[in-house]
Amino acid sequence: MTTNSNTLLIKPSDAKSWSSCIRRAWLDNKADFKPQPIEDAFQELLVTLGNKHEQDVLDNLARKLEVHTASSPEHTQNLIAKRVPLIYQAQLKDESKGFIGFPDFLILHESGEYQAADAKLSMRVKKKEIQIQLGFYRLLLDNPLPAIVFLGDGQPSLIGNEADAVTQRFIAGMRDLLGRDDEPQVHYSHSKCRACPYYNYCKPQFETKRALSLLYGVPSQAAQGLENSNIHTIEQLAATDPVNIPDLPHLKKLDKKKRAVLQAKAYLSGKVIQLSPVTLPQGHWVHFDIEDNPLADNGERHVYLWGFLNPGDSSDNAPDHFEFIWSDHESEDEQSWRLFLAKVADYHIRYPDLILAHYSNHERATIRSYATKYKMENDITVLYLLGEDSPLFDIQKPVLDNLILPLQGYGLKDICKHKDLVNFQWSDDDSGSQWSIVQFKRFLEETDAETKAQLKTDILGYNRDDVMATRALEIWLRGTAQ
Repeated sequence: MTTNSNTLLIKPSDAKSWSSCIRRAWLDNKADFKPQPIEDAFQELLVTLGNKHEQDVLDNLARKLEVHTASSPEHTQNLIAKRVPLIYQAQLKDESKGFIGFPDFLILHESGEYQAADAKLSMRVKKKEIQIQLGFYRLLLDNPLPAIVFLGDGQPSLIGNEADAVTQRFIAGMRDLLGRDDEPQVHYSHSKCRACPYYNYCKPQFETKRALSLLYGVPSQAAQGLENSNIHTIEQLAATDPVNIPDLPHLKKLDKKKRAVLQAKAYLSGKVIQLSPVTLPQGHWVHFDIEDNPLADNGERHVYLWGFLNPGDSSDNAPDHFEFIWSDHESEDEQSWRLFLAKVADYHIRYPDLILAHYSNHERATIRSYATKYKMENDITVLYLLGEDSPLFDIQKPVLDNLILPLQGYGLKDICKHKDLVNFQWSDDDSGSQWSIVQFKRFLEETDAETKAQLKTDILGYNRDDVMATRALEIWLRGTAQ
């Protein structure tokens, strides 16, 4: 690969890439090709919401301050010299340091200095890339004033000297990256890499190298430690006696070392390795899944759909019943939460041996969060759901405890869609949790009744597929894997 060898300026917009993967940050600046665009409706939604949030912040500031929009670094400096009250889309450049930054706003402080400010959808000011970006602007302004972040709920938060250390690490890291012509070597991450625009460029390289980080349960720190121990490929790991693997970050216990070796063997063979018999609880199983929106206007996570698959009574010849609780808007959030509790209470009466099966810890954590949110920790149904005799059963746990699967990820779709495992296929192959959020946001904004009804039908269909998939996984575990 040839690289762009022109002198490059460090910019805080690289903070997100640098925090996630230094190769991505290098490619963003040095590659001689454009990454293959990923059609991602959720990311497009985030951009749209981010632009709207920025405009809302601007409109609010403009009610109190005279706004001047900057057109260049030189124009920005002219506006600063004039001490105008508010500079929008500022451009700050320091050639001597090799810095350039684009804060959303520069706000004139009563001290006569400017404060940098950004509008962010995030509800947490402590995210690394936010700390770096605002810390970088403070360096460019070279004054002691804290920077301002207008969070997703519109509330301002300050970032001061606490961001200096991570900002300096970013600057040092970017100087090193921009100064080298060789592509940095990194490790694969199943969760991060799939969302990266360079996925189709990097993934074949990892596969050709038979990289250890392709394996589930071998994170980058462990993979690096294995390589330092002269174990470089999946084949080499599969042939290694676990007792000969030294203690490594995230790979210290012998049990984890054994699992890593077995994961390598499963990857190579394409076969399931069973560690022990799968034992599932007996009772009346109802499969449970939620859809929630982390982008609600009030800044709180809103569960818009609580879905259940109830196989009915043993005497019931009808097919599985899909039941749900839906809320049209976050204003109905508490009402739908109480309806959920009422539904669980009804199930408990009808089925004293109820098993409320879900995949991963998200559902339990959400119930706990909602109980706290509405101060209902002592509600009888909440105590039932979260107590020692809870009906909640995370069906991912017996998978992780008893099976080694020939997969890079152990998500519900990873397991259920695999043709040699559960082989359950969703009706809409593009559907997913982020897809559902996009559809729900469209539902909220839609004014045509017919289109709105279809969007709701589509979301319900996806949730029904999710609970049917957990049911299919249960059946597979009771049969194939026991």
